[in-house]
Amino acid sequence: MKTLFLIKKQKVNKAGLTPVMCRITYEKSRKQFSTGLFINPDYWSKEKQKVIESTENSEYINTQLSLIKQKLGQAFLLLQIQQKNFDVEDVLKSYNGEEIKKEYGVLSAYKEHNDYYQKLIGKDIKEVSWQKFENTKGHLQEFIKWKFQQRDIKLNKLKYQFIKDFEYYLRTEKEMQQSTINKTLQRFKKMINFAVAQDYLDKNPFLMHKPKPAKKEVVYLTKTELSRLQEKELGNKRLEEVRDCFVFCCYTGLAFKEMTNLRKNHIVQGEDGRNWIKMKRQKTGKSISIPLLPVAQKVLEKYDGILIQGKILPSKTNAHFNAYLKEIADLCDIKINLTHHIARKTFATTVLLLNDVPMEVVSKLLGHSRITITQAHYGQILQEKVVSEVDKLMEKL
Repeated sequence: MKTLFLIKKQKVNKAGLTPVMCRITYEKSRKQFSTGLFINPDYWSKEKQKVIESTENSEYINTQLSLIKQKLGQAFLLLQIQQKNFDVEDVLKSYNGEEIKKEYGVLSAYKEHNDYYQKLIGKDIKEVSWQKFENTKGHLQEFIKWKFQQRDIKLNKLKYQFIKDFEYYLRTEKEMQQSTINKTLQRFKKMINFAVAQDYLDKNPFLMHKPKPAKKEVVYLTKTELSRLQEKELGNKRLEEVRDCFVFCCYTGLAFKEMTNLRKNHIVQGEDGRNWIKMKRQKTGKSISIPLLPVAQKVLEKYDGILIQGKILPSKTNAHFNAYLKEIADLCDIKINLTHHIARKTFATTVLLLNDVPMEVVSKLLGHSRITITQAHYGQILQEKVVSEVDKLMEKL
């Protein structure tokens, strides 16, 4: 904190004296107040910050200025010791002996939010979800230092512009894609909602914010690529096991964790006489029912009775699984970056949508909580199919 005394030469009273003002500066913010002292402007030294001529009251004035500076320093030190988030206005309030209402900073409120949800890990949320909140807090901390050169800023000073600036920072300094920016802002918004619910914040700055749509191309295997992958002689047991598991997921849409956790009790015969996979999605906890299509059924039959610990599919770590998929992609002349998640995309597109399965059914089979999620991801695929069908129609007419 910087303390500066200055005089207002333009405000001279009838006695030819001018008021002495005090300006305090902290973290690029200023606050100015009158000391109640008056001096002859000709006797003031800006450099020495005192009255330099020996006049009748010069010693008294210099002593008072020294006491004011000392008292301001004590007020500032007290706020630092209390480890509160404070600004220059709070320093002045403390100096004047006014009560400082407890006010949260953005980061201190986020810490309380994260501490609250940390206790719910394994009950209401997963540890990976909590860790994402921590990551967002880290981005905010870096942004506040980058933008304001401060450790924190008051929560009640948060405006819509803060969100726009944070979004700009994530795009330019962090070089995030729009989808990642939206997720980060979504987690920040959840903390803001928490702060509003706790009465730490009166007005929600997110009320005016609309996330920009993220244009993300859906990457999946075509029907030709999928057939090539299924039929390829690999001549290697570990690659064959990974290929079989990947193909199984291309016809079921299971995520990696769901595939790993799949057990015999998850295979249930439905009222239609067919086998169905019935389990809860790892990501959302939503129950899913997926028909066991012939190709997927054949994979299960291949490993029936030869695996241990109740598993019905060979298991690999996610890292090893994706590393082996890259080898398989090279052998099958597949040019895309093949990862396990491509299987789920292939199920939604090549297996379902491109075989005229309605979007509502696709959404249900994928276990999406809302159909809008499915539409956002796969709406472009339907549009491409419409264009293709129109082209065929034009050729016939």
